[in-house]
Amino acid sequence: MLKIDSLKGINKLHFIGVAGTGMSAIAQYLVAEGKVITGSDRYFHPDTPNETQEKLVAEGITCFLQDGSGVDEKTQLIVISTAIEDSNVEIQKAITLNIPIIKRAELLSLILKEKKGIAIGGTSGKSTTTAMLFDILDFAGLQPGIISGAGLVRLQEQGKIGNAQLGKGDWLVIEADESDGSIVNYHPEIGVLLNIDKDHKEISELETIFETFKNNSKYFIVNASHELTAPFTQENRQNFSSTNAKAGYYATDFHQNGLEISFKINSIPFTLHAIGKHNMENALAAVTVACQVGVDLEVCSKAIANYKGIYRRNQVLGKKNGVWLIDDYAHNPAKVAAAIIGVQPLAKKVIAWFQPHGYAPTRFLRNDFVESISQSLRPQDEIWMSEIFYAGGTAVKDISANDLIQDIKALGKQAFFVEDRNQLVEAIRPHLTDDSVLLLMGARDPSLDVFAKEVWNKL
Repeated sequence: MLKIDSLKGINKLHFIGVAGTGMSAIAQYLVAEGKVITGSDRYFHPDTPNETQEKLVAEGITCFLQDGSGVDEKTQLIVISTAIEDSNVEIQKAITLNIPIIKRAELLSLILKEKKGIAIGGTSGKSTTTAMLFDILDFAGLQPGIISGAGLVRLQEQGKIGNAQLGKGDWLVIEADESDGSIVNYHPEIGVLLNIDKDHKEISELETIFETFKNNSKYFIVNASHELTAPFTQENRQNFSSTNAKAGYYATDFHQNGLEISFKINSIPFTLHAIGKHNMENALAAVTVACQVGVDLEVCSKAIANYKGIYRRNQVLGKKNGVWLIDDYAHNPAKVAAAIIGVQPLAKKVIAWFQPHGYAPTRFLRNDFVESISQSLRPQDEIWMSEIFYAGGTAVKDISANDLIQDIKALGKQAFFVEDRNQLVEAIRPHLTDDSVLLLMGARDPSLDVFAKEVWNKL
């Protein structure tokens, strides 16, 4: 691929896979900068409504079917994600027309060069921390920009996808993804490392990637209460912790009351409309960064109190017949366990449903899922799974979600498999009580939000 060092002089870009969360965010950011943006996606179909497509069009992005029609001689740059294969018809057309092709992360690194960048990294909590930090900086009047992997509810309330906004100020907050190794592309003013858990890669490989991320960051802030991130410390007064009082920013007095948590950071009271101790740690990380750029702790507290959350992260759909329905993006062992534990204070019983994605990731994480989920369940709680989500492409289908269920059941936990998720509500109905939580979890499948609404209607 031809090396692109700057976006100067590049005014027309085409995104292949523009509906993806990472791709759509950059596309919206650049069209707000005044560039001409087009995009295609395999989920776009003729005469079929697509909410993401409609919102992209509303932002000024011209959308095409993924058939090559969106690529022409006027296109100056093609943007792809790691999910796009070389055989894609639009990539082949771009090669024929000699149009440069750049990966999403490389493009984001060029955008970051033009701003004071804050890159949020770690296995879990990136989207939430990115959103919280953006809200704090915005509340403080710094007019930041954001490019994230999930939509902020307060931006979605404006009819937007909500995962991007062009800021008038100096700061740009981004979510830095380690799953494909692309985090090594970024050279931010401030890098943040939240945690390290086995997910798409082995721990040793993740540690190597995050070491490069640290070396690329001017200032580096880490979670001193996590044993794997603590060794990455650059300076302890920049760190945050919920267990180590020697860190510069220290959280104490955690309490959860219904759908709200409270805690203190350096003795200043905070209240957050979210659930789970993991969200206290996300807020702590965001506050720590905000303080480093000059925002007062009291201002941070006021901003956090107004935080409305992000799309499909502990998203409460409501309570019906004594059952709380909560939708969550949790998809790796640590996130699934945290989501289950986070909702337990809400009711006497939790029924958690999880749809794994990808055969290779499920196979890779099988034992970790079994261990984490089993440890998170109380005796009265249940875990349900439907079959693995398959997005297409080449895959060896030699594992089933039922294999995980049988492993969990062998450990004495209440575990159930319902292959077709459309049969879930009828299957679990006898298990629901008038004091329970139904927690839906999964990622990558763009129809999960629709599924959650269907479950709500059937309850």
